[in-house]
Amino acid sequence: MTNTTTSDRRVALITGGSGGIGSAVVEHLAQDGFAVAIHYAGNSANAEKLAATVREAGGDAITVGGDVADESAMAAAFDATEAAFGGVDVVVNTAGIMILKPIASFDLADLDRMHRTNIRGTFVVSQLAANRLRSGGAIINVSSSQTRLQHPTYGGYVASKAAVEGMTLILARELRGRDITVNAVAPGPTGTPLFLEGKDQQTIDMLTKLSPLERLGTPADVAETVAFLAGPARWINGQVVYSNGGIA
Repeated sequence: MTNTTTSDRRVALITGGSGGIGSAVVEHLAQDGFAVAIHYAGNSANAEKLAATVREAGGDAITVGGDVADESAMAAAFDATEAAFGGVDVVVNTAGIMILKPIASFDLADLDRMHRTNIRGTFVVSQLAANRLRSGGAIINVSSSQTRLQHPTYGGYVASKAAVEGMTLILARELRGRDITVNAVAPGPTGTPLFLEGKDQQTIDMLTKLSPLERLGTPADVAETVAFLAGPARWINGQVVYSNGGIA
């Protein structure tokens, strides 16, 4: 981890920041002038490479590691971010895993593992953010348009993302008077390694045609929505914003 300082920049902590959507969020927020803390769970090399890219472009970046479902590890990530930059203004929860299988044959150990990251992880980070974000801040969680599309094999994953949406909407109301917005972004089919893994070309082609725009989303498309909620969108609160090209 490389320490750096900043005087007046807003600060964002992005969980899963070395992943597909997470890295696009890091790049967009850094371009918008944020100092960024890039969280990783297992791939420190990718996170460090991204941080170096941000710094080479004149931005401020550090990396922080840890299991998002481990409250001690994530408290340490907040500590490191505050030590480097003086505080935290925005938290973006992009960390997540996706396992697809019919409900009737879903391995319950896989379900527990997925829900530990997607539900508990989002809860842990949101709880810390609720207690540590500065006034004027934003919490942005990542759900999925599959909560509305309801395609077969997505049952376990959608169960986790429906939970994320529920806690997002309630936390927005619990933070009354704090000047902190809480929203979720629900991407549609987006061309990331997480999305493409295990899908044949026929399935990818079918999902591509769902949008009236007839293309997959890109991580940059989702990052644009996140950046809007992180910055100028102070009157959008307690919402699920669908970044999916018009699918649902």
